[in-house]
Amino acid sequence: MQEKKADEVAVLDVRDLTSFTEYFVLCNGESEPQLRTISRNIEEKMTASGIRPHHLEGKSENGWILMDYDDFVVHIFSPEKRSFYDLERLWADAPRIPVSNGASAKVTR
Repeated sequence: MQEKKADEVAVLDVRDLTSFTEYFVLCNGESEPQLRTISRNIEEKMTASGIRPHHLEGKSENGWILMDYDDFVVHIFSPEKRSFYDLERLWADAPRIPVSNGASAKVTR
């Protein structure tokens, strides 16, 4: 995500809140081409590691791309769609994992 200049990258630890995944990874892209580029980059890197998405949904034209990798779900938003869906508020009980320069630190509660 950060290689492609994604904004506001956030990781939510939802392990204690849901059974369908362990983490939500969220970010913003400023344009349709950037949303596509971010999603392609993620898919290429994951495929190179032997990991394929379980499910893909949404389109850059709609301002939201969802990439379900079972253990984690990636949400790539336009700023407007991220504000509209407000997953951070909906999952406010989920601890946030600090992210900097593509590396994550320990879970904060």
